[in-house]
Amino acid sequence: MAINIPRGTADVLPGEVELWQYIEKQARETCKLFNYREIRTPIFEHTELFQRGVGETTDIVEKEMYTFIDKGDRSITLRPEGTAAVVRSYVENKMYGDPVQPTKLFYIGPMFRYERPQAGRMRQFTQFGVEAIGSNDPAIDAEVIALAMRFYTNLGLKELHLEINSVGCQVCRPIHREHLIQHLAEHKDELCDDCKSRLDRNPLRILDCKNEKCKSLTKDAPNITEHLCENCAPQFEAVKGYLDQVQIPYTVNPRMVRGLDYYTQTAFEIMAEGFGSITTVCGGGRYNGLVEQIGGNDMPGIGFALSIERALLTLKSQGIELPVDTTLDCYLIALGEEAEKKTTVLLDQLRAHGIAADKDYLSRKMKAQLKAADRYGARFVLIVGEDELKNNVVIVKNMQDGSQTEVAVSELISYILAQ
Repeated sequence: MAINIPRGTADVLPGEVELWQYIEKQARETCKLFNYREIRTPIFEHTELFQRGVGETTDIVEKEMYTFIDKGDRSITLRPEGTAAVVRSYVENKMYGDPVQPTKLFYIGPMFRYERPQAGRMRQFTQFGVEAIGSNDPAIDAEVIALAMRFYTNLGLKELHLEINSVGCQVCRPIHREHLIQHLAEHKDELCDDCKSRLDRNPLRILDCKNEKCKSLTKDAPNITEHLCENCAPQFEAVKGYLDQVQIPYTVNPRMVRGLDYYTQTAFEIMAEGFGSITTVCGGGRYNGLVEQIGGNDMPGIGFALSIERALLTLKSQGIELPVDTTLDCYLIALGEEAEKKTTVLLDQLRAHGIAADKDYLSRKMKAQLKAADRYGARFVLIVGEDELKNNVVIVKNMQDGSQTEVAVSELISYILAQ
């Protein structure tokens, strides 16, 4: 019986993996422009990290984490998101002591959530995210948003739409919480089971419920923006001002709360036309209390995360082809046993000079080898037979126009590099 891939995962095969490499390269280059440095954290962490950091009332912690007990009787979880792990590393490695502040980091790596697989939502998925820790300046909120927007525009995505909100802080959020509970209490019996349990524990999460009945019940619920304190209100206005200055259009969505408990103040989502409708392709916001929750000093932070898979699907739905080069420079064909030995040496010399090259390893006829060269998209076919060995030359066939020329072996590298 064949063993199949686990549900909710996918193989990334040659031909597609080059698209991933291109996107990852764009992510790294964009981060370099904004002076964000890469960090790599473990794929699994102690479960407590996500319980404390992400929040015990979130869907991620309550329903979606891949958690197991290891041989040391420790509860371990495959990371469901990147921020908590980056903040743990920031605290543990005392990055707050670095002379260059704020600490600006990015990551690219796999995340794991047990949920129903669908387009753009897998059980193993790859996130690109950034974190800026150590600054309360609203200008860095705008910078993080601008970085995400620049990444997508560099890929060629069109009709991006930014939605922003402020979800308040520990001062103004309790006031909004009381008003929200009062509004929803009379409809408690009509809420879905999840929202009934959230009403007392974390009523703000009810605004994020996808249940249609809950959506209608919260349609006229009080907005957090109506209750922002004397710190959060000017902070939000300043963020909007910076976005205006760098000409990034946005819409204020007072119902946006995001799905993670650590968010404070600025929250945002980037939408794009994809999957046949408008879909969220990126989300992020401030998390000013998270560093302290994870055991560090009280340090502010802001970041975002986006799915590489979702970016690829959105690019495909918009008909955008990435400029990925999968061609081969040279394909070597040997005619005879002695020629085989010679092409092995030539192959090594070509590669040593940065020329992508390959040869036949299946003892196929010349016609079949030419077809293989064509399938590889080879620019040139280099043919070595008995006559070429005697004269110390190589026949170079240009696969674009079909022309052929003899080139001395001693001049082959410079000839190919000059083309």
